[in-house]
Amino acid sequence: MIELFKILICLPFLLYASYSDIKTRRVSNDVWKLMIVAGSPFILYEIIVYGLSHIIHLMISFGFIFVFVYILFYLNAFGGADAKAFMVIALIIPSYPIIDLLGQTIPIYGPPFIDLFAFSVFTNSIILTIVVPLGLFIYNLIKVPFSEVLRRPFYLFIGYMHPISELRDRHLKLIEKYDKMDDGTIKTSFSRSGTEINHENIRKLETYSKNGLIGKRVWVTPGLPFMIPITAGFISAVLLGDIIFHLTLNYLV
Repeated sequence: MIELFKILICLPFLLYASYSDIKTRRVSNDVWKLMIVAGSPFILYEIIVYGLSHIIHLMISFGFIFVFVYILFYLNAFGGADAKAFMVIALIIPSYPIIDLLGQTIPIYGPPFIDLFAFSVFTNSIILTIVVPLGLFIYNLIKVPFSEVLRRPFYLFIGYMHPISELRDRHLKLIEKYDKMDDGTIKTSFSRSGTEINHENIRKLETYSKNGLIGKRVWVTPGLPFMIPITAGFISAVLLGDIIFHLTLNYLV
């Protein structure tokens, strides 16, 4: 039953972190401090009850995740809040939680070979991140004119077209750079890291659009906060298990 309580303790913090990340692209450090405080009674209880074996597993869980996420953070793979989320999860739930709930044992696929819950949350979050490009692709096939689909097929997976008049106060980036040439035409080029949308860029786009040099909509990318896949990865890890481990074990081996 303690495993269920630990999950119920972690989930509200992850949901709030996702909400904060969507609204402000920031997650306060206080979220993780409070999450540790809320989970500390369970950490201490398991140390007292299970002794040295639990302490060793706790150190392995936190140590592995700390090194793993530090490397990814150093490589700019994700932000500090994402790294802290994994480290706190590794402390509160070091071993894979097995729960009997209403006659059903979860996770449904059973625990993976590697008994590091936070790592399964990470791998699940990566898998679930793939859903976003597929969703954008389907959305664009329905909404984007066919001529634009043929002209920029790659964009269908990474963004969507958004009205220039509604770009203000949105957490978006332009997929393209817009440069005015000597002959008065506009040259567009793909922006790998995305072009920031600020007041100056919006004024330029509005001017270009008003003069008929570009359309009324431009390609943008939402830059989905990774905290959302982390939370989804946490929930799927609890209910289903390690998705990659399950697929490898049952379909690839």
